[in-house]
Amino acid sequence: MAKEASRPVKLCGTEKTDPPTRLLQAGTLSVELDNGALRYVRMGGVEVLRGIAFLVRDENWGTYTPTIDDLAVDESGEGFSVTYRATCSDAKQTLVYDARITGRPDGNLDFDVVAEPQTDILTNRTGFVVLHPIEGIAGQPVKVLHVDGREENARFPELIDPAQPFYDIRALSHEIVPGVWATCTMEGDAFEMEDQRNWSDASYKTYVRPLALPWPYTVPKGEKVTQAVRLRFDGRVPAAAAGTGPSQVTLAFDAKTGGTLPDIGIGVPMEEAGHALAVSQLVKGMAPRWLIGNLDLRRDDWRETIDAYQKLGESVGAEVALEIVTQGTLDPAGELAPVAEAVKTAGLAPASVAVFPAQDLRSVLPGSPWPEVPGQEEICLAARAAFPGVKLGGGMYSYFTELNRKRPLADQLDYVTHTTCPIVHAADDRSVMETLECLPHIIRSTRSFIGDTGYRVGPSAIGCRDNPYGKSAPLNPDNGRVCLTRVDPRQRGLFNAAWTLAYVAAFARGGIAAVAMGAPTGPFGHIYRRQDHAQPYFDEADSQTVYPSFHVVAGLAPHSGARLVGTSLSRKGIVEALAIVAGGRATLWLANLTAEPVNVDLPATAVEGARLATLDAGSFESASVNPDFLGAAGQSLDGQSIALDAYAVASISGIAIEQ
Repeated sequence: MAKEASRPVKLCGTEKTDPPTRLLQAGTLSVELDNGALRYVRMGGVEVLRGIAFLVRDENWGTYTPTIDDLAVDESGEGFSVTYRATCSDAKQTLVYDARITGRPDGNLDFDVVAEPQTDILTNRTGFVVLHPIEGIAGQPVKVLHVDGREENARFPELIDPAQPFYDIRALSHEIVPGVWATCTMEGDAFEMEDQRNWSDASYKTYVRPLALPWPYTVPKGEKVTQAVRLRFDGRVPAAAAGTGPSQVTLAFDAKTGGTLPDIGIGVPMEEAGHALAVSQLVKGMAPRWLIGNLDLRRDDWRETIDAYQKLGESVGAEVALEIVTQGTLDPAGELAPVAEAVKTAGLAPASVAVFPAQDLRSVLPGSPWPEVPGQEEICLAARAAFPGVKLGGGMYSYFTELNRKRPLADQLDYVTHTTCPIVHAADDRSVMETLECLPHIIRSTRSFIGDTGYRVGPSAIGCRDNPYGKSAPLNPDNGRVCLTRVDPRQRGLFNAAWTLAYVAAFARGGIAAVAMGAPTGPFGHIYRRQDHAQPYFDEADSQTVYPSFHVVAGLAPHSGARLVGTSLSRKGIVEALAIVAGGRATLWLANLTAEPVNVDLPATAVEGARLATLDAGSFESASVNPDFLGAAGQSLDGQSIALDAYAVASISGIAIEQ
């Protein structure tokens, strides 16, 4: 067996770690400095802004990671100041900017930048981005000062806006606590806002250069770009609240709420169908209720893949849902007829079929024309004729973003589907976990335009299933944290186990019928197989191994459709909980969503006779070689407090629930 994995590999699948941030304070104002950007701007402990950053993005929307030099931080007196020089460059172009950040105890915050290209810069965006959080802000009033001096009283969108809520912005003001308003002023260009919840980001993003202007555009060599962001407060600024810290969370049960657990499935990409079949017994051990088989008619091997899907579904005992990506012709009937014949010949009886024209795999910005594509009515008629009596789905092969921008005629479908990707705009650990905050907003927004039509989500994973925003997904040979890459190392770590549990829990609370997570093998897999990129620890194993997320899927999927008991937690965003009822008692699942240890206190009346199994850094190696690890590792619960290490997942069976 391989040597013991390092802690970073156990947690996130890679030796690389997120660099630490630095907390800066001025009176009751606090910020975190993160490689030149500001995160979590708080006043009196209240989050005012999620972030402020000066970004340079290339012609493919790739964001440069700035190299910071001459960093100077002064925390003398009651305020703070930061200065640095940043370089954004690649083999073709270079831009350098000087930054100054100043924080004062009255809450005044200034972030000034002077940028100068050392070469011509071809860019889609160069300038400030300001993020407002969504918690406590969605649907609330906002005052908008426009570039021409016009003032507008409006609200942050409640449902997710598919376009830009506000244009030509100079300043935004919102109430952080009763009677206290925060005003964020952006200087140097016209700004506009997009609702980043479209991409499952937990923020509203105000950015420079309107999308209606041509892009990419060129910033000539030597032409300086000067911009600033300024934050001011009006009203009695709150004192910092005394917090208990993130290490203690209290959980309570509510037997009157809960709903049901969605049908849990997994995706099977075409390139993984044969690999999945080779480990079908392990796939069967996860007990997925359904498998999503992808048929991309633009590829030459789609016929051969059908046979693998038929055999895998039969071996695993799971329904097969087909997702068909057409070649994009204007003859859907002509494209689908040979698929139906091949499916019949292979003996595959799909439980459902969803059809996606190839044109819809590319993102279209609001206001831009959509490419010519068959209408949904024509696609539905062709699909129902090719697959009579089979449930028909539609929506988007890609993400909620595209679904929201091109909304389906839900009454023509049996279900609507989409996926999500948590690494579109940011790929650090905290940003990925923060996307979980947005999932209830996605559910509400989708329901607003599909009504009671069936609703399925997935297959979703941390990695990017498909990149609608560029020519391809970026490579990640160094196991870094890279936006929109297919190969995210956290898929192999405890991080993904915690994220997967929380993802399912969010959609369970939203009443979603079916959720698919990841794949059997490959970049989105739950089971290890050797690939063309390094997988620390797993590549050295001398036996078949599974990733931590395997145990989450294997623990949840057999209970698809089971009744849930509602849970409430004293602090949000730290721990996720899911309680599944079986035989008069419940199994409680807990996930630590942070990189720090957490203690969870359970009701004393609920834990007598309960048993605890924990998937964490201490059990990582044992869990990797034992597919039944959580089922075999239970021990009597000692007390009512559960200690969870970083990104740990716990399963507590035999929980007593008051009816």
